Amino acid sequence: MRNWDWQVFFEDPGGNIPTYWQWMLSAWGWTLSVSVCGLVLALLVGSVIGTIRTLPDSPWLVRFGNAWVELFRNIPLLVQIFLWYHVVPKLFPVMAGLPPFVLVVFALGFFTSARIAEQLRSGIQALPRGQRYAGMAVGFTTVQYYRYVLLPMAYRIIIPPLTSESMNIFKNSSVAFAVSIPELIQFAMQAGEETSRVTEMYAAVTVLYIISAMVINRFMAWVEKKVRVPGFVVAGGTGGH
Repeated sequence: MRNWDWQVFFEDPGGNIPTYWQWMLSAWGWTLSVSVCGLVLALLVGSVIGTIRTLPDSPWLVRFGNAWVELFRNIPLLVQIFLWYHVVPKLFPVMAGLPPFVLVVFALGFFTSARIAEQLRSGIQALPRGQRYAGMAVGFTTVQYYRYVLLPMAYRIIIPPLTSESMNIFKNSSVAFAVSIPELIQFAMQAGEETSRVTEMYAAVTVLYIISAMVINRFMAWVEKKVRVPGFVVAGGTGGH
């Protein structure tokens, strides 16, 4: 039976970090930073793409939105990481000086934006048509009835899948180790090799992933409760307050 040695986390790994425990916390910070920045980018881009895919009189914008979703949703995330790191800087020299952190955020953000765009499109199309017509009837422009009528309700509908995407982007950030971002997986791999305590390192990293996922889940559940509209139902294109 294996003897667990948790004291290894209090040993000095050498360098600027006093202990493996502090190194792991630093790696956790990198993981959180990549995830949060990628999620913000995904929400912004995904909201724009999801919205333009439902515009009634803009076929070219709809085609662009559909192409965006198909492109970023169908290429594996790890491949996208390598494309951003190795290919994009050569195609666009202005991006050659960007740090790997920024490139990973772009890869995570755009990959997840395609999924959020699809969810938002579904949320908008699930709303009763009367809401769109009501906005038009009071004189709202297209931008206004999306801003004040459709999008606030659509976001409420898609909070559950947004919760899943928020948790997924945190888990997907583990691919950042491939381009030398010092996040949790890279810490576990390197510290495990240095100490020969791979099991302890991965067990501790797993606990941090679980804690992070639980915090995200509880936060999104709180948001869903706060923004819920009592009595609102979407079913077969009908609904009400």
